[in-house]
Amino acid sequence: MIASYGEVLFLAALVFAAGAVCAASRRNLIMILVGVEIMLNAAGIAFVGASLRWSILDGQVFVIFIMGFAAAEVSIGLALVTFLHKRTGSVNSDTYSSLKG
Repeated sequence: MIASYGEVLFLAALVFAAGAVCAASRRNLIMILVGVEIMLNAAGIAFVGASLRWSILDGQVFVIFIMGFAAAEVSIGLALVTFLHKRTGSVNSDTYSSLKG
């Protein structure tokens, strides 16, 4: 069974909404990072769907860049969270309001 382009975009929108809800509703920094990763995956789904719709491989190339960006974001983000957890003893995002100024 082949999914239509509208169904692929609907799936991407659902996945993006789930990631946005996860990132916006949580106070845990690790869960915020997970929500951002889910939103990047939704963008990848939309790019692959568009690439298959118009038979141009540019969307799939963008997905490779998105995956590389996501890997870099996860490694840097988790390193920062680990450092801040050692420094403050918490991964709650409200704890880090003192880092503003």
